[in-house]
Amino acid sequence: MTELTFKGKEFVYNHHLAVPFRPLVPDESKGIGPVAFDGNLIIQGDNLHALKALLPLYAGKVDCIFIDPPYNTGNKEWAYRDDVNSPMIQEWFSANPIALDDGLRHDKWCAMMWPRLRLLNELLSSEGLIFISINSIEYARLKLMCDEIFGDDRYIGEFIWKSRNNKDNRNEDGLSNDHEFVLVYGSALDGELRSANDYSNTDGDNRGPWASANMVGLATKDKRPNLHYDLINPATQTNYGCPRKGWRFEPSTMARLIEDRRILWPDNKDGRPRRKAFLSELDARTNVSSVIAQGYYTSNGTKIFGEVMPDADFAFPKPIELVKFIFSCFERKDILVLDSFAGSGTTAHAVLSANSDDGGSRRFIAVEMETYADHLTAERVRRVIKGYSFKGKQTQQLLRENITWSKLQKGDALSMSVEALENLHRHEFDRITKQVKGGELVVVGERAVTERAKGLGGSFTYCTLGEPVELDKVLTGEALPPFAGIGAALYHMATNQALDPAAMRESDFYLGEADGRHVWLIYRPDLDWLKTPDAAMTLARAKTFAASDPEKRHLVFAPARYVSQKMLAEQNLPVEFVPLPFALYRIDRS
Repeated sequence: MTELTFKGKEFVYNHHLAVPFRPLVPDESKGIGPVAFDGNLIIQGDNLHALKALLPLYAGKVDCIFIDPPYNTGNKEWAYRDDVNSPMIQEWFSANPIALDDGLRHDKWCAMMWPRLRLLNELLSSEGLIFISINSIEYARLKLMCDEIFGDDRYIGEFIWKSRNNKDNRNEDGLSNDHEFVLVYGSALDGELRSANDYSNTDGDNRGPWASANMVGLATKDKRPNLHYDLINPATQTNYGCPRKGWRFEPSTMARLIEDRRILWPDNKDGRPRRKAFLSELDARTNVSSVIAQGYYTSNGTKIFGEVMPDADFAFPKPIELVKFIFSCFERKDILVLDSFAGSGTTAHAVLSANSDDGGSRRFIAVEMETYADHLTAERVRRVIKGYSFKGKQTQQLLRENITWSKLQKGDALSMSVEALENLHRHEFDRITKQVKGGELVVVGERAVTERAKGLGGSFTYCTLGEPVELDKVLTGEALPPFAGIGAALYHMATNQALDPAAMRESDFYLGEADGRHVWLIYRPDLDWLKTPDAAMTLARAKTFAASDPEKRHLVFAPARYVSQKMLAEQNLPVEFVPLPFALYRIDRS
């Protein structure tokens, strides 16, 4: 594998390990809803420190990462600020912000990105995907860094995103750069369609292989009463009732599906009928196209941002349609999405919008280091949740799909899917238009807004970063973090996994279990107590810990002990002591 070399790499290679843990400090007055660290989060602070702060709770749990880092255009859009223990890198601070004539601007950009990518890799789940928006200036260097950090075997490819709708005539070289890249690493894309392997023909249907598809709707009865009716099997007269949010199809369409033998009736009346989706009625291509040319232009992002935030400015906000397109690469609608370069708040807006569209329960974590995190990033999210002043026409693209000859041959199936889409969304719009343009079917919802755009609903917790958890200062009293704060950091250091807050018990010093080992922390944020025998691991306490699960090992963090490891072994107690000052370093799990 080709390795990228840049000035300062030896100093930042493991810099992410030296970044201290800092607890998340919620500010309930700036969020919406009760404080919830397992819900939507907006974090103000240096994203390097914020990513480290997220590890104890979210290591290996993030499904989708979308970041839009500085493109390093030389227009002074970013500054290098990392506190790396190197005189050479400290000297870089004097050259901030990074300008076009800076001969080391590419090295500085790589040095900035490297530790952040290392932490993002730790947060990404084993089945997760990371999407990185970039242009040609740093694409090649970013690709090599990602190969090294995420693994070249996890490189999936890149989307070519047509970001401009008009030619750029400013370039003297005569080329209008109308596209950008979205680099993708991780597991395979779920795609917009099922894999052919998901289809079978267990009942010998002459129409070929099929898959079971959901028919439950997304609209309450007051919004779409025509989708709320009891569904009855005409052959058995079994009444399957009506889901809380109705069905996807109107009674007339459902009757056609029944007549066409497309409904899968459960044996149990409490079951939920489903629909046959035939492989033969799908386009032969099941992979997601690498070209994003659906009209998700940067100008769209600017327009939407201006509607929500007419009193603010932000350069080149991403369109929410682009981010929602990325969500379409996941079949699940409950993914956790992380954006550590949150900027104008587009990713958070896209999560709320996607959930509103399809009833999903996606969550976002948005990190922004600049001072506008509150009055711009979070404020946009507040307005999107609660509604905002606006007068004019709002449009929302509901479908954009290539029209192929095979789809024209299956026009009834295409028409039925569009009808189902209309049924799902008709209550949200004044009208829904359907047009074929340039070989694409485009379905758009339109609504007139006279005074105020309706809020999408939702909640989030606003956080800042607390003081670093420096374990070597605990016994001196210089730093006494709360049990949960130091516990989460120690648990992650010991197990390389995220702590489950629900499993933690401060009353008996329990943190949790991972890889067949229980982790305990004898600690209170009280210096006088920490100096007493009560804070030490004793033989009696070791027996109590071991008795809770005799078949597994127990790791105990404590400021002191009154029992030797030899005595623990002689007593056949699977307990291991770790002194708090030395717990700053990761424990060997071998």
